[in-house]
Amino acid sequence: MSTKPYADREVWFFTGSQDLYGEETLAQVAEQSQEVARALDASSDVPVKVVWKPVLKDSVAIRRAMLDANSDDKVLGVVTWMHTFSPAKMWIAGLDVLRKPLLHLHTQANVELPWDDIDMDFMNLNQAAHGDREYAYIATRLGVARTTVVGHVSNPAVTRRVGTWVRGAAGWAATHELKLVRFGDNMRNVAVTEGDKTEAELRFGVSVNTHGVNDLVAAVDAVEETAIDKVVAEYEEKYDVAPELRADGERHDSLRYAARQELALLGFLEAAGAKAFTTNFEDLGALRQLPGLAVQRLMEKGYGFGAEGDWKTAVLVRAAKVMGEGLPGGASLMEDYTYDLTPGSELILGAHMLEVCPSLTTAKPRIEIHPLGIGGKEDPVRMVFSADAVEGAVVVSLADMRDRFRLTANVVDVVTPPRDLPKLPVARAMWAPRPSFEVSAESWLTAGGAHHTVMSTAAGIEAFEVFANIARTELLVIDEDTTRRGFADQVRWNQVYYRVAQGL
Repeated sequence: MSTKPYADREVWFFTGSQDLYGEETLAQVAEQSQEVARALDASSDVPVKVVWKPVLKDSVAIRRAMLDANSDDKVLGVVTWMHTFSPAKMWIAGLDVLRKPLLHLHTQANVELPWDDIDMDFMNLNQAAHGDREYAYIATRLGVARTTVVGHVSNPAVTRRVGTWVRGAAGWAATHELKLVRFGDNMRNVAVTEGDKTEAELRFGVSVNTHGVNDLVAAVDAVEETAIDKVVAEYEEKYDVAPELRADGERHDSLRYAARQELALLGFLEAAGAKAFTTNFEDLGALRQLPGLAVQRLMEKGYGFGAEGDWKTAVLVRAAKVMGEGLPGGASLMEDYTYDLTPGSELILGAHMLEVCPSLTTAKPRIEIHPLGIGGKEDPVRMVFSADAVEGAVVVSLADMRDRFRLTANVVDVVTPPRDLPKLPVARAMWAPRPSFEVSAESWLTAGGAHHTVMSTAAGIEAFEVFANIARTELLVIDEDTTRRGFADQVRWNQVYYRVAQGL
């Protein structure tokens, strides 16, 4: 699996104009649009190459450009800018066939007006102020999903927003390229981990298929001891390994078995071309222990994961990994576990049985072994740590609402636990939800948000907004502006909107 999801990827930069202005003006349009494209390409906020394309002046050329973008797997999306006035009927055929994510950049070549020199030649050349309005009208009339960014490309706020759009588009591309392996089924009698896998492939592009746990068992049994030696040595170099698990410890064999599971899972997923997977503690076959350390390590490498067969969360984790690539922080499976309800300083303690990704911490995790209490297998090995404090992180769930999928997201501030947790042998995160614990929890429950989530401390809420917009998927956001009444009304209105938007 590539650890660099943005390597060799591109966005194409399209500039709109028309033949009315003559060759001299069109040459200036081309020169200035190349300058804008170069500025985006040079920005550290934009994680992929920005490729300028020749100025588009008629319907045939526009349609061909969009079809070419659709067919090129390197292209994450297209940026459009109407430098002059580009009559929007020319864009109908092209926008109608476009299947890649679209960003409308509303900008212009100059920052300030040339007050002393401005004349009609300048006005004829620089018409984005109304040219983009003409374009946006037809995009809205056609119902084209898009992100609109306004401002000059020299403004860091503009390049940050463009970069966020690229990351959202990359998340969408990641799900469309995603094969997901389910080892066994989901946890018995659990509702929210169910879902329509066929609809998910139509909406998100992900292919979800089940493989027998005993297929994984066979892969575990086939791992060579020399390969295990190398992984165990990496554990001891990279992490703080409990003495009982080290080479001379009485439980070293359990650590070696965890390494065996990691190698088997990695090889199985690579052979399947899969970048996400699920496990289920109720369906372990002949596996000696529930994969804990192995799952954490694979998430650290960029794989999506969902516990208890929760494939929808595995999809989200993979998307969040890609969207956050190269940014500080990480992404992981998460679950709201229990609360500190001290009035005025309420906190949520999130964890899972074993499987929280170490990308959430910059500290050195400790590898330990403890009883699990469920599953009826040997004590599993896992990393233990607390997530780093981060303001403006996000927890997001994906739920099947019968007639559509719903993303529910809460902006949160991850905090350092106010006290030690010496008897809690799992990786965990503690956070204060925005706008408050009471409004956050009530809103989440009103939305029917899932109890499994992805926590992202790298890609923020804006990236998920872009992702949802591209995927035409409902997103309910709980943040500092949320109120009980407003959120409840939004849920009610969304019920109407999404049913009407689907048509008969």
